[in-house]
Amino acid sequence: MGGAFYEPLGQGRFRSTEHTAGPWTSDSQHLGPPSALLMRSLEEIPAGTPSAIARLTVEILGPVPVAELEVSAGVERPGRSVELLSGEIRAGGRAVVRGRAWRIVRSDSTDVAAGAGAALDPPERATAVARPEGWGPGYLDAMEWRALHGSFGAPGPATVWVRQQVDLVAGESPTGLQRLLTVADSGSGVSSRLDPRSWWFINPELTVHVYREPEGEWIGLDAETVIGPHGVGTAQSVLHDRVGPVGVGTQALMVRPR
Repeated sequence: MGGAFYEPLGQGRFRSTEHTAGPWTSDSQHLGPPSALLMRSLEEIPAGTPSAIARLTVEILGPVPVAELEVSAGVERPGRSVELLSGEIRAGGRAVVRGRAWRIVRSDSTDVAAGAGAALDPPERATAVARPEGWGPGYLDAMEWRALHGSFGAPGPATVWVRQQVDLVAGESPTGLQRLLTVADSGSGVSSRLDPRSWWFINPELTVHVYREPEGEWIGLDAETVIGPHGVGTAQSVLHDRVGPVGVGTQALMVRPR
């Protein structure tokens, strides 16, 4: 598959393509591509010494239209060892996404690295998954989906591999963190416990903690959703590459009948 989620227009502006569309309406984007576009702008902020983004929280201020977007980012709180970055995506003159990320100066902790957990079975052992009936094209078709356990349309926890089949920005190869953010917002979808035709389970935010930048094209999601008794839930995903876990993604959920 060719193409890209966004076409660059210069000066921080991008044209959204049909590949960004979410499964429920062709007019609004899945949060994966905008999250990755925000990560791209944060990665472009110069660092005085080699550094790594350890956490990104994406706040969703409203639907992200499949339209022209403007992206900006900068350093909110500078520091020699740890600094806070922030960014914003605007559409039609209004902010639709804001993000804040902690960037930490790199050091060598190889000898004490521990606790990440076991690797998933590789994508070659997973089963190809097609877009469920009634779910719209766009983002879902721009990604390749393979399931080790569960998946879209199968209520409950799920473990899936996902591969991005189009560029994030036309003419560019996405970084590992950009690939990770393109996928991370799908945890609540693959591990949903509810029928989306009868229930809303909408996340107003996404938080991703990263302790190792992923390698390769495949990103794994080992995802589970918990629903509380008062219309609030949480989806949590352990994020993987082929080597093993690389971080954790969480999403707060608003849960209510349609």
